[in-house]
This record gives sequence, C-alpha cells and structure tokens, in this order.
Amino acid sequence: MHEHAVCWLNGRLVPTGEARISVFDHGLLYGDGVFEGIRFYNRRPFKLAAHLERFLDSARAIALDLPYSRDDLGAAVTETVAAFAGPDGYLRLVATRGEGALGIDPRNCARPSLFVIADRLSMVARESREQGARLIIAATRRLPPDGLDPRIKSLNYLNHILARIEANQAGADEAILLNAAGRVTEGTADNVFVVRHGRLLTPPPVEGALAGITRETVLELALAAGIPVSESALAPYDLYTADECFLTGTGAELIPVAEVDGRRMAACPGPFYRELARRYEEIVRA
Repeated sequence: MHEHAVCWLNGRLVPTGEARISVFDHGLLYGDGVFEGIRFYNRRPFKLAAHLERFLDSARAIALDLPYSRDDLGAAVTETVAAFAGPDGYLRLVATRGEGALGIDPRNCARPSLFVIADRLSMVARESREQGARLIIAATRRLPPDGLDPRIKSLNYLNHILARIEANQAGADEAILLNAAGRVTEGTADNVFVVRHGRLLTPPPVEGALAGITRETVLELALAAGIPVSESALAPYDLYTADECFLTGTGAELIPVAEVDGRRMAACPGPFYRELARRYEEIVRA
C-alpha cells in the first residue's frame, strides 16, 4: 500500500516498515501533537517556509517545545524528499508530545517525537475535476474557536472525521462544516470559495476556517488576476445560490464543486475556477 513511502523519524531515515512510535505516545493516546501536509513538485517542497511557520506556531500554541529549529525541520524535509523515488509527492510532517504515562498530563512526556513521511498522493482524476465534487452540509458543527482555535493544525481530527463519515454515508465527495452560528467554515480537509455576483468570497479564519496555505495562495492569485476578492461570512444560502464554488487544499489543490445538498452550481468548472487553477498550475510548475 505504501511501498513507495519514505520516513524520517527522530533524526534519521528508516524503512517505513520499521518506523515505530510507542503505544504510550500521547500523539496516539490523546491526539496530542501537530502536523502539516506539504506537496513537493520537481523535488521542491511548495510553500515550505509558510508550512514550517504554521507548524511551529501550532506547536507553540499547544505548548509543545520542539527540540528542533526551523532549519532542522527544513533539513529533515530535504533529506526525506531526496530519498523519495519520484519528483512529485506529498509530505506529512508530524510532532507528537512523545512517550509518557497513561494520563493526559503532558509533563510526564520527556521528549517529543518528530517524523516526516513522503508518499504518493492519489491525484484527483482529471474527469473528476471536470465533473466537480458533490458536497453536503454536515450536521456535525465545527468546534468553536473559543474551544479550540482553528489555526492549530492538531492531530485531533475527530470533528472533521465525523463530518467526513456523513459525506460517505450520503454518497457525497465532501462535507462542509458550519460553525455554531450556522455559518460556513470549511470542508473536512479543505477551504471553500464561492463566486457571487462577480466576486470571489471565502470565510475568514475567525469563522472557524483553517488559515490554509493553498487558500492564501488563491487569494494572492485572485488579486494578481484582478479578480475582486474578499473574506466574508457565508451562509448555506450563499453556497446554494453561488455562480461557482470550489475547494482548496494542499492535497486537493483546487477542485470545482458541482453541487451542494443537491443544488447544482450555475457553472462547474466556472471561469473563475479555470483562471485560478491555470495560474496555480503555473506557479507549482515554476
């Protein structure tokens, strides 16, 4: 299943079949840790500085004191990419609280574990991108920022997994989570954009969306293309009545949306999506 994968664990490359984390690791026991997903194209990690910054910010936000500098992390990523068999792939950078006693107190975890995995990522087929994704709005609500800040990319994804299960059971491709006020936050593993009346709109992180790096890239590309763009609160109504809708994420890149809760988009893929996807492809290939 992962015969092409490469793993760097706590300072050295190890065969993935021999990469081991203790059953007492608090990352496993409690989801106590942080991660990043990073793409690499032509052996070059895309937006690496931004990913490492968010990774270190996530660690600081959960008071996880990493024994690695930003340069150390960059070197681990570089070593992992160099050992991978192909020019393009996907990286998962993970830090856990480390091995400790049974019990949630992190003080008895002596040293964090850090690992980097490089693997192939099954690309969304071009036909699927042309047909577009079918979305539902999940009953599962996004955890509120006063409970867990959405900017922390933690190992605990149960909230999103429950929404993803709803999508699976409904036969949909993806689910959108609303916040406690009933406004749109994000998908289970991607940010959401809509086009309404010639404007590109996406929920701000304060609504409960992850401050996605692909999201940020799309905002920059829209500005460069002269597309009017703003962060604004969105309701399900705004998705249902959008001219276009698409998802963005490191793994997903850009994916057009065909329908939300059975309501068809006016265009899929639409002109805004096509222009931004073309520009995105240009920068990742540059």
